[in-house]
Amino acid sequence: MKTADLKIFLDEKVALYNNPKFIASDPIQIPHLFSKKEDIEIIAFLTAIISWGNRTMIIRNANKMVELLENSPHDFIMNHKEKDLKTFENFVHRTFNFIDFQQFIKSLKHIYTSHNGLEQVLSIKDNTNNYQTTIHNFKQIFFEIKHQPRTLKHISDPLKNSAAKRINMFLRWMVRNDKAGVDFGIWQTHNPAHLSCPLDVHSGNVARKLKLLTRKQNDWKAVAELDKKLRKLDIKDPVKYDFALFGLGVFEKF
Repeated sequence: MKTADLKIFLDEKVALYNNPKFIASDPIQIPHLFSKKEDIEIIAFLTAIISWGNRTMIIRNANKMVELLENSPHDFIMNHKEKDLKTFENFVHRTFNFIDFQQFIKSLKHIYTSHNGLEQVLSIKDNTNNYQTTIHNFKQIFFEIKHQPRTLKHISDPLKNSAAKRINMFLRWMVRNDKAGVDFGIWQTHNPAHLSCPLDVHSGNVARKLKLLTRKQNDWKAVAELDKKLRKLDIKDPVKYDFALFGLGVFEKF
């Protein structure tokens, strides 16, 4: 398929799937329960972190997180006492258990009290055009307080060649601002042109079939390769094509 034809095809799929009617089947529905900026970004981050596996289970367990945070994620994180974390002890999502959840609450409090929040700590500060180093540095900051070693695995490190799918998805949710009603666009200090596609099995397979990706592994090298191709299709908003790749894979079995 020629580049011009591919762009037309993918733009049509973006228009189809970048639509609020799909929110009900997607984990992004969880942050859409909130209106306060800090509540949105905190529960979006936690939801993204557990977004692997069955989507119904992801949504169910993300709703449990909302309940355990007493429906006020930011207030809970800033004002909780150690005893309040006891209620987490039955929580588990695959390998992410209550120990990890408790650690995330403590680390998020550290992010908001010492580093001006998630928007600031995840901003690009090295004059690059992607979040590779930023996500690596974020992980260092997230775990610079006393932490459980087992929890380290739940935040990926692109400098170790991880695709960092879940954090890239979270960044898409926060940064893209196209008024379509799906992504939030509340991080206006960030630039959507710098986003990378949340690369997973579905989007990776579709990208390979469309000759957007040649690398076989879903790692950061593949993310970088896909970045180059998607930025040629739309330099200002390349990650809108995540809707097309994911929709084609999940809903159309492309």
